[in-house]
Amino acid sequence: MRARTPQAVLVGVAIVLAGLVGCTGSDGGSAPTTTLPLQGSLRLDAADVADVDRCDPIAAGCLLPFPNDYYTVADDDTPTGRRVRLDRESLPANVGGVHIDPTHWNELDGFSPAAAALVQIPDVDLEASQAAPVTDPAASLDPESPVVLLDATTGDRLAHWTELDSRAKPDEVPTLFVRPAQILPEGHRIVVAMRSLVTTDGAPVEPTDAFRAYRDRLRSGVRAVERRRPAMERIFADLAEADVDRDDLVVAWDFTVASAEALSSRLLHLRDDAFERLDGKAPAFTVTEVAPSDREGIAREVTGTYEVPLYLTDGGKPGSEFALEGADGVPAHTGTYTATFRCIVPASATAADPAGVGLYGHGLLGTSEQVGAATAVAVAGNRVFCATDLIGMAEEDTPNAALIVTELSTFNTLADRLQQGHLNTLVLGRLLRSPDGLGTDPAFQEAGTSILTDDLVYYGISQGGIMGAATTAVAQDWTTAVLGVPAMNYGLLLDRSVDFDDFRAVMEPSYPDPADRAVALQLIQMLWDRGEATGYIQHLTRRPYADTPAHRVLLHAAFGDHQVANVATDVEARSIGARAVRPVLADGRSTDRKPFWGIKSIRRYPHEGSAVVMWDSGAEPPPTVNQPPREGEDPHGDPRADPAAIRQIVRFLATGEVIDVCGGDPCTAEPQD
Repeated sequence: MRARTPQAVLVGVAIVLAGLVGCTGSDGGSAPTTTLPLQGSLRLDAADVADVDRCDPIAAGCLLPFPNDYYTVADDDTPTGRRVRLDRESLPANVGGVHIDPTHWNELDGFSPAAAALVQIPDVDLEASQAAPVTDPAASLDPESPVVLLDATTGDRLAHWTELDSRAKPDEVPTLFVRPAQILPEGHRIVVAMRSLVTTDGAPVEPTDAFRAYRDRLRSGVRAVERRRPAMERIFADLAEADVDRDDLVVAWDFTVASAEALSSRLLHLRDDAFERLDGKAPAFTVTEVAPSDREGIAREVTGTYEVPLYLTDGGKPGSEFALEGADGVPAHTGTYTATFRCIVPASATAADPAGVGLYGHGLLGTSEQVGAATAVAVAGNRVFCATDLIGMAEEDTPNAALIVTELSTFNTLADRLQQGHLNTLVLGRLLRSPDGLGTDPAFQEAGTSILTDDLVYYGISQGGIMGAATTAVAQDWTTAVLGVPAMNYGLLLDRSVDFDDFRAVMEPSYPDPADRAVALQLIQMLWDRGEATGYIQHLTRRPYADTPAHRVLLHAAFGDHQVANVATDVEARSIGARAVRPVLADGRSTDRKPFWGIKSIRRYPHEGSAVVMWDSGAEPPPTVNQPPREGEDPHGDPRADPAAIRQIVRFLATGEVIDVCGGDPCTAEPQD
């Protein structure tokens, strides 16, 4: 993190001596009505409070701990009653000295529901402290757990795991991550507490003087510190209710999770406004090419374009952003976007036996041409699959993505364009199933009769599996989706994915401090939430949005996946209430104390509802640190090619039922060449 300057230290000396500091960046969160009497005094080091107006002094590093309601202010006009207020000078700066511009972050009313809590505690030994590791999140719910993640809104303890940043250099203090094992409830206030920690030499970890001033009720003499005291007392009271004694605490803080409105209102507005403009009709479209296919079982491949209401500036090209209007920042209609589509038509689709229709979600920074990966499912299920480029994270967005990681202030351009990409997919779904849609074109007819039904589903793989959860959550035209090798939360995924290697090679020279990069990934997740599954997952299978059906999804994971971390799939499965196909893995295959912990088992088959299946093709177990698997062959593509997995997918898409295709044994797949 950024070191404080000598000038800042001198300023801090003056502040302490004067005792006149007022915290302009935060009111410290909501406060109780009473505060216990103070029991003494403690003089704080001037350097520790030099930047107290924009830096929380209770832990090392200006912005840490993070996320943190210290960096919010009261705002009665938001659903949470808070608004993020980050100071540019406190945010990471790249090698050019450019700090991240907080403008887009300060529009939010809270932090990511997938947020990892970050702090630095020099020389802490998590194993000796008995903090819950990634292999055993259940241990975090033990009454004596040294790390507590508390939902202060409900009083419930939340499962999590703790880990140190394995990318820190030996002479650096590694960032400590507290990672939730399940999505955090929208709008809730979360308390993070650490107690009874020990160092690598067995000594107790001592709190900072600033935190001790609060914990031990010691007068600091610094007005900004004292103004926060009621908010800290509220934290201590919340912890006391959860049987966590303040006297044992090393550090504690709270943060507010963003509301559903802050996370999803823009995409929902795009959907509702666009479909109102379509007025119940299919969008205008043009078939540009019909070509015989060399794929077995596929009669032809059809490409074309269709028109989608546009809400981006600059014609919607890569790097564009929403055109916002009004006090609430609602995306404004700016014209029409010409999107492309590509479809595969199975030979089995005839006028006498019309095909169901499906949307296919392509892989990382890919294109609609990847729809061919759905061939086996299309043929086995007699279903026409079509895809469009998921703009925002399509091939043409790669240069913008590479530029963003050198200066993160422009991350909103990726998130904004990605939401337009979701809208493009929704409109393609309407084009597929509408009576005046693709079925009116000869490319989708036999002797003048449509070969398409209105039975629409979604099937996505990798990025298509990740992003498909967001698209499906807001979808009105389908209720069933298969998400292949999926997960959510890029703030968790990127460190554990080989796919980030090329971008990391660009990001690390731009932000060389691992602590800065750790914070940066959590920051960009706050904007990414609006475009990926984390912002919508709480409404995917339960509590659907207004005028939106509940959905059922089947998750297929690949054990030891090099690209999409298994642990992130686990978090997603818990968050949607999926049921697990068990046994998960053969004995001895997993390093987890209990594979798929916190995920209930399917009781009987066929199972109606959402489910998760782990497919094992013999890959090495994933590392237990925030690094990607690299040994051996990557199993990422194995489940989609397995005949049993395909049978399960086809049945689920047709009926919404999960069938046992593994005979009561762990599900295995043949490795692909």
